[in-house]
Amino acid sequence: MLKIFATQLNGLFTKIREEQMEEIEDGARLLAQAVISDGRIYIFGADEMTAVAIEAAKGAEPLTHAAVLTSDMIETVSGVDRVLLVTRYSTDQEALNIAKKLAEKGISFITLSTHQESDKESITDFADVSIDLSLHKGLVPADDGGRIGFPFSMAALYAYYGLKFTIDEILADY
Repeated sequence: MLKIFATQLNGLFTKIREEQMEEIEDGARLLAQAVISDGRIYIFGADEMTAVAIEAAKGAEPLTHAAVLTSDMIETVSGVDRVLLVTRYSTDQEALNIAKKLAEKGISFITLSTHQESDKESITDFADVSIDLSLHKGLVPADDGGRIGFPFSMAALYAYYGLKFTIDEILADY
């Protein structure tokens, strides 16, 4: 089962790289603006997606000017700051509330989430850039005919590293 999972995970990473490269580059440029203007890059992660925020702020190679964002800190975010919202699905209510507050304040932000086709509001409706994690079903077939294995945080960390590497390149050129 682990071999199937690894194969499918590699396929997911390839899909993100091939289909979201332009969004990753646009998102990196947007986030780099905060660093260049002495702002912060705030990262909010819903549920297990806090892994991305912790990696960016406290990992072995932290993202420059990165800080973890919690929902009660929104008022401290200023116009020179940028925000990365990370959630499983684009319709996540907590992330949607934050997205609306950021939009009201005129704060630029990007999202990492699996885009949901729905008539509900979505964080993608408010974001400057949205990166689709494309994790709509489990990666591994189960014995009962369903699917298991939803590595949302792994997909988000993969996209985050795409952003980080691109930001580092932009800053090196700057």
